[in-house]
Amino acid sequence: MDRSAVHGHEDDEYERESDHENRGYQRLFGDDGLTFGTGFPLTGTNREPPDVDDELRLAKHAESIGFHGLWTRDVPTYWPKFRDAGQTFDTWPWLSHVAAHTDDIALGTSSIVLTLRHPLHVAKSAATVDRLSDGRLVLGVASGDRDPEYDAFGVNHDERSELFRESVETLRAVWREDYPDLQGRWGSLDGSLNVVPKPTAETIPLLPTGYARQSREWIAEHGDGWLFYHLPEHTLEDYVSDWRDAAGETPFAMAVQLELADDPAEEPEPIHQGYRAGLEWIREYIADLERLGVDHVIVGIRNDDREAALSRFADEIISAR
Repeated sequence: MDRSAVHGHEDDEYERESDHENRGYQRLFGDDGLTFGTGFPLTGTNREPPDVDDELRLAKHAESIGFHGLWTRDVPTYWPKFRDAGQTFDTWPWLSHVAAHTDDIALGTSSIVLTLRHPLHVAKSAATVDRLSDGRLVLGVASGDRDPEYDAFGVNHDERSELFRESVETLRAVWREDYPDLQGRWGSLDGSLNVVPKPTAETIPLLPTGYARQSREWIAEHGDGWLFYHLPEHTLEDYVSDWRDAAGETPFAMAVQLELADDPAEEPEPIHQGYRAGLEWIREYIADLERLGVDHVIVGIRNDDREAALSRFADEIISAR
């Protein structure tokens, strides 16, 4: 199937075009077959700033060996209960820096916490990165999952659902319209102000992450895809099937953590959000994901030697397909 088609309901207030011109979206979903991304921090350093040169070296390496996307998380503060601070660096300057050191690989967020960011700031920052990367930005967007952050940002925890929807509607409007007239909990625009720059395409692709406190039907209607966490295969099968019923061929993406065992025949052992296993089992697992209808998988490599593991995965899985 041609995954460049982005299907929405006819009554979608923000009707999407049939062909998405965003380069990053096309890189991830424009052709038949499963595509692969990987996520920052590529060095595995997630409680303090990682070494920038090492991160960029691995990012360029991932692009050169056939990965289709590089994804970074949006973690505003470090909460020790979660045991990591994500990429540490703020999303927008980091992706701008990565864009300057790569050429064609898609740049994704997994995911921007819309409830904790002003939508006009998100619109301007995202469009800036999209322009600087020549249209390679794809936005995973989320409602957030770290409870203390809502108090830190003065956000009512109980309004997350409404705030998320308002942000999505605002982003679509200010990217597509000049001098828009709209209002929300974030404030109002009366038609006298414009938000610039505009993105390279009519809109930057938005992939709600998890449920984002919305219904599957809302996500299907308003999202350019659905980004989900690792799920057991029997559960994943049901989720993808229900997604197809709601959204047609609109892409389904997921994340999984993998540690590649030295023995290619080693059987799988569960780890957080994924598996440690030999490449023979991993190859079968990836084939099952494609059979179930997954369009893109973000592979978090857990091996100590990340460069070697990325190369093994690319040689044995990506190039062999």
